[in-house]
Amino acid sequence: MGAGALTFQTVALLLGAGLIGGMANAMAGGATLITFPAMMAAGLPPIVANASNALAVVFGNLMGAWSERSRLPPFNAAIALALVSALLGGAAGAVMLLWTPESLFVLIVPGLIGLATLVFAFSKSIQSFVSSRWKSGSEGLRAALVLPAAVYGGYFGAGLGVVLMAVLSATSAWELRTSNALKNALSVMANGAAIVIFIVQGVISWPETLVMMAAAMAGGYLGGRALAIVSAATVRKAIIVIGALMTLIYAWRYWL
Repeated sequence: MGAGALTFQTVALLLGAGLIGGMANAMAGGATLITFPAMMAAGLPPIVANASNALAVVFGNLMGAWSERSRLPPFNAAIALALVSALLGGAAGAVMLLWTPESLFVLIVPGLIGLATLVFAFSKSIQSFVSSRWKSGSEGLRAALVLPAAVYGGYFGAGLGVVLMAVLSATSAWELRTSNALKNALSVMANGAAIVIFIVQGVISWPETLVMMAAAMAGGYLGGRALAIVSAATVRKAIIVIGALMTLIYAWRYWL
């Protein structure tokens, strides 16, 4: 379901975006703000580009979840409920995406990229605001908030980690690394459920996905080492600028 045979230019674009996106995720997050526009620039229809991108970058979340598994909170009914909420929400978001007409989705794309950029840019403020409004330790509220967050993740995905961290900060008193470990696990559940549906429904364009996936995995490895040279704050600023630029480009293309 791809755009045809890959040209040298397309492969170079996907490799570059995957490498930079993988590094960005390892250093500060926000890979989708780079990789999704690259999938579209490679000639994929927006919904196919979105589904393919979800698979291409998921291993970054999976590797993050695995590396932080020792930091996960003790497994109990409340954690299980949150994981089930993430699974169901991710599946629901994927179904919503596939039900969205292509003509409508292209109109939504600039808004989704813009929203994800804002969420990424103001992530710390969002987490502080949410956590100040709800009392930590509300396990039922946690599962209830994870559900719509995961729906968004299954539908588009960019900024999901920030939203989940805000939810966990608001509903628990865990230390940062514990919340981050559970955030990674919830992201894997939501994205994994969506990806299974995308694969079954045949909306993954495999050539582009495999090229970007390989580059993103390499970028994830390099990103950890690059933190010794480039600060995460610098990477965040660059991603915000890229996200804002992509928002303007797609707004011009689809709205004007």
